Amino acid sequence: MTTRTLVRGGLVITAAEESHADVLIEDGRIAALAAHGSSAADTWTPDHTVDATGKYVIPGGVDAHTHMELPFGGTFASDDFETGTRAAAWGGTTTIVDFAVQTVGHTLREGLDAWHAKADAKCAIDYAFHMILSDVDQSSLKEMDLLVEEGVTSFKLFMAYPGVFYSDDGRILRAMQRSALNGGLIMMHAENGIAIDVLVEQALARGETDPRHHGEVRKVLLEAEATHRAIQLARVAGAPLYVVHVSAEEAVAELAAARDKGLPVFGETCPQYLFLSTDNLAEPDFEGAKYVCSTPLRPREHQAALWRGLRTNDLQVVSTDHCPFCFRGQKELGRGDFSKIPNGLPGVEHRMDLLHQAVVDGHISRRRWVEIACATPARMFGLYPKKGTIAPGTDADLVIYDPKTIQTLSAETHHMNVDYSAYEGKTVTGQVETVLSRGEFVIDRRTYTGRAGHGVYTPRSTCQYLD
Repeated sequence: MTTRTLVRGGLVITAAEESHADVLIEDGRIAALAAHGSSAADTWTPDHTVDATGKYVIPGGVDAHTHMELPFGGTFASDDFETGTRAAAWGGTTTIVDFAVQTVGHTLREGLDAWHAKADAKCAIDYAFHMILSDVDQSSLKEMDLLVEEGVTSFKLFMAYPGVFYSDDGRILRAMQRSALNGGLIMMHAENGIAIDVLVEQALARGETDPRHHGEVRKVLLEAEATHRAIQLARVAGAPLYVVHVSAEEAVAELAAARDKGLPVFGETCPQYLFLSTDNLAEPDFEGAKYVCSTPLRPREHQAALWRGLRTNDLQVVSTDHCPFCFRGQKELGRGDFSKIPNGLPGVEHRMDLLHQAVVDGHISRRRWVEIACATPARMFGLYPKKGTIAPGTDADLVIYDPKTIQTLSAETHHMNVDYSAYEGKTVTGQVETVLSRGEFVIDRRTYTGRAGHGVYTPRSTCQYLD
């Protein structure tokens, strides 16, 4: 039976334009748009009408970097696919791309199957997977081709974490050469992990064990050096490159220089690098452990370069790298040794609101907000135009956003399964009011109406910036 929903009276904002338009949804997809008060809209006979007067109507957010239930440092990320996707929906995100992990000695297929099992029938919103390559050899290189064919079209490698995820330059080059042939996109965690491990060992030997030393040993220059090296390896391989969680001015400069040469090099940053800093890592009484992530938070002066990179399109995407660990019992594993603090921050619920605050603060425009949070991640990872925009035929993933409501972010009120907020007490202007995923109400006027299992796995095409 056909169901029709009309979203009426809002300002429709996409990456390309803003228009006062009514949006008709039919059977989970956008059926039509018409200007307010036009004769076309008068002929529509909806089953449900949503009044969006005075509100924004934007595409559902696409968070292309999450880690639900990730094993790390002897524990697991505290959000699973059920709690994490519910929290994402509360924050106006309607699609996540999570990372399936190949463990050393096992096949890519085993890793992908394990992540399908974690997510199946759990998700409140749609989801897709990237693949983490931990063991690059002839068989995993062949498997990359098969995964691209079935819609897992991006592969993450690590220059960090020796003994866990680390790949040396030879393995990275082989994977990049393969992706140049099969159309996949290599995603790189760019930090010089070998050098960082030396600095960690030396810091601990000096008795420097507090969380702030996590930031001090993971030096800006070692992020910039690894970013430079990844770019050169990609050039040698003739492959595109996407650098994840860029945090430092010097790393942005490496990306900008490559892009100025016309190279297919892309960069992502995250809200924590735009809004938090080493001041948080230095909070007393081990509170700084809440802010331990890698790449680490940087001194505040790096933020201006990140905002500038977002405005000049040297950075294209803002994702969360959502990887939460509770302060009690998880972050506390590193008391007396910062290197044992699980790396990761909660953030999937707050990305859209924090970036709207950036609009309010004058860092970016409304359309750029939608571009870096919805449209570009969808294009980058082969989900566009099904996701990331509002047009006839696209999935009806819509957010009714109130740009005037003032809210205070807090662990008391967030929906992520973690016992602290990285943004505790921060006041932001703007709030998600209603969320539809494929035409179904997931959040209805600040009430959760979604369900585990509504979200479906979504295969992806290859990166749409390389056609």
